[in-house]
Amino acid sequence: MQYRSSWMTEELDAFRDQFRKFLARDLAPHAEQWRKQKVVDRSAWRALGEMGALLPSVPEAYGGLGASFATDAAVFEDLESVVPELNNGVTVSSGIVAHYILNYGSEEQKLRWLPGMARGDLIGAIAMTEPGTGSDLQGVRTTARKQGNTYVINGQKTFITNGQTADLIIVVARTGGPGAKGLSLIVLETKENDGFRRGRNLDKIGLAAADTSELFFEDAVAPPENLLGAEEGQGFVQLMQQLPQERLIIAIGAVAAMERAVKLTVDYTRERQAFGKPILEFQNTAFILAERKTEAMIARVFVDFCIERLIAGDLDAVTASMAKWWTTQKQVETVDDCLQLHGGYGYMQEYPIGRMFVDARIQKIYGGTNEIMKMLIARSL
Repeated sequence: MQYRSSWMTEELDAFRDQFRKFLARDLAPHAEQWRKQKVVDRSAWRALGEMGALLPSVPEAYGGLGASFATDAAVFEDLESVVPELNNGVTVSSGIVAHYILNYGSEEQKLRWLPGMARGDLIGAIAMTEPGTGSDLQGVRTTARKQGNTYVINGQKTFITNGQTADLIIVVARTGGPGAKGLSLIVLETKENDGFRRGRNLDKIGLAAADTSELFFEDAVAPPENLLGAEEGQGFVQLMQQLPQERLIIAIGAVAAMERAVKLTVDYTRERQAFGKPILEFQNTAFILAERKTEAMIARVFVDFCIERLIAGDLDAVTASMAKWWTTQKQVETVDDCLQLHGGYGYMQEYPIGRMFVDARIQKIYGGTNEIMKMLIARSL
């Protein structure tokens, strides 16, 4: 029996059918160029906006579709399956940044920024990580100090997705003393902001089309109305409240990648011959793919449960951490096995499985390392 995700609807089926065709026809042909230039063209963002694929779960009043997170999940799955080059940047802007603004922004902020993000005219980034601060957000050193009627931001961030293209950057900055209570989230608008500077587009081993940057703030300015939340010092709580959704989004991509890797490898091993027969007919090949297909199904069912919980508003941090840790670990293992079954061809850039291998590795690191996920889970024991 064909498994069907519990959150799918006939309306979503119709949307996805058109969306996948659009991705394959209009955007996939540009993927190689985006990988070479290390950034996705702005035209792709606008095309996604016209399809309603950006900010689908944001209310219509702010430019979204007014749908549930189920539509976000469908979009992220389809991007990973058809044009994975787009998924990293879109999930950050649409799945993460927009929801900080939606959940903590004032009415004026939501009306000012969200419609442009929904159209693809504005790209969002979130600047958490610093050269000396990764998963330990309480160690953030970037400061935002009030000078007159302006926040003046000083510090440095690194590994920032959409860093080269972002028009809006949510900066995790210290507005108070040390520790969690001194952190705030401030939206920095990059246009004509003299104190803001983009560093180099970092040379990663994978995710070649996703621009990832160092960012420098040297007396960069943001008006006080760009603070997210009613008062300073709420940043750490806001981050903790939104991280379950971020980690679920990572897990959604991991499951889609696992399923794609298995499908690609089944197709390859059916065609590839060795010793006079398709290599899929060798027991070792068949057993490995049987194991990986089973694990992909287990991951799919668990992530579907998490999506249901998020839609219902009760996805907890521990369950999201379980999803992020286990699915990304299995993604890395699955793609490694699938590359092995491709033999030497799997190591070639022209085969998708090779790109999937290097792209998968970061999944165990960003969004909180898998070691941090295990610590969070262990605290619940």
